[in-house]
Formats: sequence, C-alpha cells, structure tokens
Amino acid sequence: MTTLALYSNKGGVGKTAAAVNLSYLAAQGGMRTLLVDLDPQSAATFYFRVKPKLKRAARDFEGGKSLEAGIKATDYENLDLLPADFQLRNLDMAFAERKRSHKQLDLALRRFRKEFDLIVLDCPPTINILAENIFATADHLVVPIIPTTLSVRTYEQLLAHLGEKWLAGGRVLGYFSMVDARRALPRQVMADLREQHSGILDTSIPYLSAVEQMGLYREPVPAHAPDSPAARAYRALWEEIRGDVSGLG
Repeated sequence: MTTLALYSNKGGVGKTAAAVNLSYLAAQGGMRTLLVDLDPQSAATFYFRVKPKLKRAARDFEGGKSLEAGIKATDYENLDLLPADFQLRNLDMAFAERKRSHKQLDLALRRFRKEFDLIVLDCPPTINILAENIFATADHLVVPIIPTTLSVRTYEQLLAHLGEKWLAGGRVLGYFSMVDARRALPRQVMADLREQHSGILDTSIPYLSAVEQMGLYREPVPAHAPDSPAARAYRALWEEIRGDVSGLG
C-alpha cells in the first residue's frame, strides 16, 4: 500500500482539486483507494457529497472501530472517503497531548493498509504537529506550485525543512498548478524552477473553468467533463505519478 499526501504550506494552490481527481482516477484504474480529508474546511468531503460530520473518536484519529466506522462510500467504485468536519481544526492539539505525537496519524491509518491499495491525504496548509504527522505517514508528498514568486518561495521553504533525506529518496513530487500559460511570467518561473530542482513533474494543471466547476457539479473533473483539457491534464498527472512511485505502476 502507498500513501500520497497532497500537501503545501501555502493555501489556495489546488491541493484539494488534485486530491479529489487523483483519487478518482486511481479508483477508476482498479486501485482500492481511500481519500482522507484532513482539512477542517472539508472541501474534498463536499465534492463527494458526503455530510461533514464525525464522531469525536474518529475526529481525533484515535483509531479503532470509531475511525473505521467513519469511512464513507462515495458514488464511485473502489473509492472511499474518511470525511472531515470543522472540528479538525483542533487535530494538532489532540496529537500534541499524546505520546509519540508526531506518529499519531500513521498509527491511526495502519489498520487500513491491507484494505486499500492507495491512501490519499488531502492536507491543510499548515506547518505544525499535524504537518509532522503527515510527513511521518506519507510515502510521497505531491506538492502543487502556482508559478508565482510567493508560491515558489513556500515550496523552497518546504524543501529546506524536509532536508536531504526526503529529497534524496525522490519522495517530493512537485507540479505546477493553476497555470495560465498565455502569460510570459509564469512560463519563465516554471522554466527557472525546473532548472533549479529535479523533483518537478512534467505535467502541469491549467487554470480552467472545468476545475472551478467541481464545486458546482460536486464531481471530479473526469466525471463531469471527461473530454476537457483539465481532465486530460489530471489524467496525465496521475500517469506520471504512477510511473514515478514504486508500487503504483
């Protein structure tokens, strides 16, 4: 089983859209997939038409039967969801009160490793004890980067924080998100970052209305607009990730 975390320490970069679409594509390809919504805004939960409400034990990721009972089926074969609600804003504090505080998420999700082929974490933009739990749990971080100065800056801050152990193992997969390729500045930013860092994937996700319409249709892009350029981009991104990550091929 493989765990992918859609993570960035900057908000508004397309993490949830990618988590939803990649999970859907993995499931469509036959992988038993669990999407774990860790964001108290519960956008991934909303996209899959699931009520954002968890019992306290599941909300605090205490494991056991309560967490397992919190898993909901989606409308799509092979794809289940562990939903979020607004009370997840206190999850870092719940973890901090326990022994081995940075391993709590990993311990909670271990029980699902035989049941699923892939776990996808939709992560909030945070760099606290919850982030350390995400780093301890994920096999790979998939990091969206908007081709702007500030987004590139936060990506480089993340790389510096993670250190050589993560980078040497190829465990950080960056990709460009919300790209307006008509403009010269984003093209230059993308070229410069690819020259400086080897961990940037070839596929980028364009800034298109089909992605924004996920909130209107409450479906992944390949479900509501299967022939759109955005759907093709997410398929290409999934194929590239699957080719780069051991166990997904």
